[in-house]
Amino acid sequence: MKVKILVFNFICEKSINDKGNKLRGYFADKFKEYTLIHHHLENNKFLYKFPLIQYKVLNGKPQVLGINEGAEILQKIYEEIEFLKFGDNIYPVKEKQIVFRTEELGITNQINNYKFITPWLALNEENYKKYNSLDSVSRPELLEKILIGNIISMSKSLGYVVEEKIVAKVKARSTQVSLKSIPMIGFLGTFQVNFHLPDYLGLGKSVSRGFGTIIRLKDLNNKNR
Repeated sequence: MKVKILVFNFICEKSINDKGNKLRGYFADKFKEYTLIHHHLENNKFLYKFPLIQYKVLNGKPQVLGINEGAEILQKIYEEIEFLKFGDNIYPVKEKQIVFRTEELGITNQINNYKFITPWLALNEENYKKYNSLDSVSRPELLEKILIGNIISMSKSLGYVVEEKIVAKVKARSTQVSLKSIPMIGFLGTFQVNFHLPDYLGLGKSVSRGFGTIIRLKDLNNKNR
């Protein structure tokens, strides 16, 4: 399946030491007319679906990712952004970089290697208790099942039906993170899977706030040469 991906990078006058949730808040306030930007509906209800617009701060640089309809919205608002606001802090934008591409998403015969470059929020309340009760051998197996579930759920939301078995191998370490001022456990590390996933896509919980961002390892290695 082909998906449209738009990556919107901002270069500000100084590095930003903040999180994607505040970038999301700024876009939500500025562009209230687009439901996909903020997922807020009338009567204090929310749009519960895989976020097609995701907000991140990577190495001090803000980034917004759009998928399919989300990419089309970002193209419309591109020219309207002259500064970014993170809480009370305003950052003038020196340069905007926009990359539009069509990428493959779906089952593949080869094994692809990916890395979480922001913490993956894999655990909900139920499987958090289960994770803590397991030994060091069983914990990765649980994470692999959760990762496969994340991929299937994301695929369904994008209109892709997974008809073959997904096989995944996770190597990750836990890390403490904060979501809405609540301490949580996230995971950083790598995984292998027989599935094509676009760079900078988010998996797991709170991907609209920048969690669970992935990149293919071969692309990361090329950038580090």
